[in-house]
Amino acid sequence: MSAQPSATRTTDPQAHRPISGRLVIATHNPGKLVEMRELLALYGVAATSAGELDLPEPEETGTSFRANARIKAEAAAQGSGQPSFADDSGLAVDALGGEPGIHSARWAGPTKDFAGAMARIDALLRERGASAPAQRKAHFVSALCVAWPDGHVEEFEAKVDGTLVWPPRGTKGFGYDPMFLPDGFAQTFGEMTSDAKHGLPPKGQGLSHRARAFLKLAEACLERR
Repeated sequence: MSAQPSATRTTDPQAHRPISGRLVIATHNPGKLVEMRELLALYGVAATSAGELDLPEPEETGTSFRANARIKAEAAAQGSGQPSFADDSGLAVDALGGEPGIHSARWAGPTKDFAGAMARIDALLRERGASAPAQRKAHFVSALCVAWPDGHVEEFEAKVDGTLVWPPRGTKGFGYDPMFLPDGFAQTFGEMTSDAKHGLPPKGQGLSHRARAFLKLAEACLERR
């Protein structure tokens, strides 16, 4: 089985603020929206998305996952007048100096061609002679931010380590999931069920980067129903 979650949490120097009622999920990504709604539903929090509210997508000018999550959450909070929840996540490949990192979505282009993006990563690794599993280490990172219209924010970050396989395996999940094999497991994220990938106890182990960050958020700001 995998090791204990590697996660860090940073917040404003204020007391944690509880989350209740309705949240705006600051995403236009249907895959992320599904995962976030499933996580929040366990705590009785209903959610609508920035896409459903026709909120514009802000320019992600940050230089870290945490900064970009905050940009999105704060833009949605100001645009909707409601507490807003954003995730910024991506794949960091050790042999590529951490790329694509915060540019993970951009590598897929405007058509969200993640099959092409995965092929590009594999080609770059092979150019570097990275064919053995030990040379293909990577990790998924997720930064979560909840922002309120009054300026209060709560921020959390976590990661999950793994190895990149080729060819990709599985059709579940989204993005780079089919090529990511988490440490200690025999299935890629693309082969795992929703509960196995990001289900919280008792259904799952909170395995994914997003689930691990969410568990930290829940510990600080949510009460399970």
